[in-house]
Amino acid sequence: MLSPKDLFLRRQQRNRIALRKKGGGRPRLSVFRSSKHIYAQIIDDANGATLAAASSLDTELKSTLKTGADSSAAARVGKLIAERAAKAGITEVMFDRGGYIYHGRVKALADAARESGLSF
Repeated sequence: MLSPKDLFLRRQQRNRIALRKKGGGRPRLSVFRSSKHIYAQIIDDANGATLAAASSLDTELKSTLKTGADSSAAARVGKLIAERAAKAGITEVMFDRGGYIYHGRVKALADAARESGLSF
């Protein structure tokens, strides 16, 4: 029987394989969610480089957030990653939710990024 960590890694790989097939060379907006914070980065898989990144630990956000582990913090991070992507000249990405369910903080981040001009 597989452990929960193994099942998570399996879901994560399945998601990334599907993104690679459908992606068309677009950069990937990857989300990592911990128990205390949320992180997002835009990755160019062809070059293996991070083009933009944001998290609830950023100095401009950390002072205004009550906690980094709620949907409002995730929405602020989504807005910030969209702004940084626009500065880098990125308008279209693929959304990589990893092994997480598209719900709660992950959904809040994605919705805020879409509202701020990122297309996926």
